[in-house]
Amino acid sequence: MSQSAAPTPSEIEASTIRAISWRLIPFLVLAYFFSYLDRVNLGFAALEMNADLKFTPLIFAWGAGIFFIGYFIFEVPSNLALEKFGASRWIARIMVTWGIISALMATVSGELSFYVLRFLLGVAEAGFFPGIILYLTYWYPAEYRGRFLAAFAIAVPISTVIGAPISGLLLGLDGVMGLRGWQWLFILEGIPSVLLGIVTWFYLTDKPEKADWLTAEQKAWLAAKLQAETATKQAARHLTLGQALSSPKVIMLSLIYFGFVGALYGMQFWLPQIVKAFGLTNAQTGFVTAIPYLFGTIAMILWARHSDATRERVAHVGGPLLLTAAALAASSYLTDPTITMAVLTVAAIGVFCTFAVFWTLPTAWLSGTAAAGGIALINSIGNLAGFGGPYLIGWVKEATGSTSSGLLVLSILPLIAGLLVFLGGHETKTEFAGAGPVKQ
Repeated sequence: MSQSAAPTPSEIEASTIRAISWRLIPFLVLAYFFSYLDRVNLGFAALEMNADLKFTPLIFAWGAGIFFIGYFIFEVPSNLALEKFGASRWIARIMVTWGIISALMATVSGELSFYVLRFLLGVAEAGFFPGIILYLTYWYPAEYRGRFLAAFAIAVPISTVIGAPISGLLLGLDGVMGLRGWQWLFILEGIPSVLLGIVTWFYLTDKPEKADWLTAEQKAWLAAKLQAETATKQAARHLTLGQALSSPKVIMLSLIYFGFVGALYGMQFWLPQIVKAFGLTNAQTGFVTAIPYLFGTIAMILWARHSDATRERVAHVGGPLLLTAAALAASSYLTDPTITMAVLTVAAIGVFCTFAVFWTLPTAWLSGTAAAGGIALINSIGNLAGFGGPYLIGWVKEATGSTSSGLLVLSILPLIAGLLVFLGGHETKTEFAGAGPVKQ
């Protein structure tokens, strides 16, 4: 009776990555979809809420941005808590609390309650995104990281591709049970996060060694691969938490991410109002707003795959940032709606191509607690631009009466960020040590 041959290393590698990806990526994308939707659905609520509550552009900008102050303060402690308590419990806690607070946004009655709830939403959500970035480094070797970080981050553009039309339609529930359409939007988009958070507690596996859905051979291959990468990083530069948080390279990456996030949220919060000004209905605004993000989604996946295949990171991050800067600047001079949307679509493609590859930069040389703290610090400093970007546009709009002028000023952020990427370079040898030859 013949026995089947033992699987070759390449077969084990393929089966391990496939098993991890089917188990984790769809669920994490769904979780991030609701996270991001609950963060930016304010842009659609504003189509009615601003008029109902008599919010000026600056009040709206403050409310949109104050989320990121709470997010900044609690980001690093939250990521360290994930490292200590485990991903399943901590991410479940984050999702349940942000879902509840997002639904409570329906109770906003004035400027103070608007600011307080947006700040608390930032506190609740702090740690989710960098926590997942850290979590994925527990499961994916470096040569796979770009494409699967992009697969996770695809939830950002998808949240607009799907969420924008849904948000526009939910505004049509105006008057049902005595509630305004924007109130229904917050309630119905907050509840799924609570339910999914409860599922997270039982579904997520904290570390590969606890994964009963991997075989012993798969666990052994993954452990050996990741341990070799960690040893290479630590041999090159073993950083403590304090050293990581004060590292000039971490600070530079934080500034790069700041420029990226400023462009991302500047567009995210104001694009619905830019599109609505074309004379469209709320539902039409939702569908048209989704167009740049649909193209951004496709570009994001293809760009990340190309970066992994070529093992090049700097041009794959810096180039799209410069493209975004040029497109935002150009859009400020346009008046034709069709041409404006085409150029803003180019800006969105640049933004999401950057997002697809950026997080390979810090994860290439940070490990352990230093990675938890460093990734969180980069994300928290970068996300302060989530306050600065929308506020910048709001300030310019109130001063000039033009949102497009705000886009011109906003373009400075990705321009500086793109130049810093090329200036800072990347430690490709550390990232891909032991990864084998480039696949043709």
